[in-house]
Amino acid sequence: MNRLLWFCLFCIFGIISISTSSKTAQNTPDTEASSHESKTTIEGLVRDIACPIQNYEATATKLSIKCLLACVRKGSPIVILTKDGDLYLPISNKMPDEEQRQRLMPFLGKYVRVNGIVYERKGTHAISIREIVELKDVHLDIVD
Repeated sequence: MNRLLWFCLFCIFGIISISTSSKTAQNTPDTEASSHESKTTIEGLVRDIACPIQNYEATATKLSIKCLLACVRKGSPIVILTKDGDLYLPISNKMPDEEQRQRLMPFLGKYVRVNGIVYERKGTHAISIREIVELKDVHLDIVD
């Protein structure tokens, strides 16, 4: 009887420790960066995705605010365009993903610094934003 009791207790504690460790790993997706993700800081212009893809004259410091706002109003995704020309899609740190559009709307047409976790896959960049701050000292060339 004593051996049976010890065996049952051992099994119960084993099950509890396994379930606790798997829950911890699932609930903290950004504590450890895997090979396709890294904690980083990027700087760039918050804007629509269409213009810098279709128009190479649109850069991280040169933009048409009128075009940007028209595209966003029509539903164009919002991205962050760096000076190097890289586009970062904002994503949440949750699965399923939660829309980040409302979080970025106050920064449209502004140059920002973003801290977060960057995910990369086959040339595509996404960032889970932890902190976003406008950089007011960056000169933007706003054209009509």
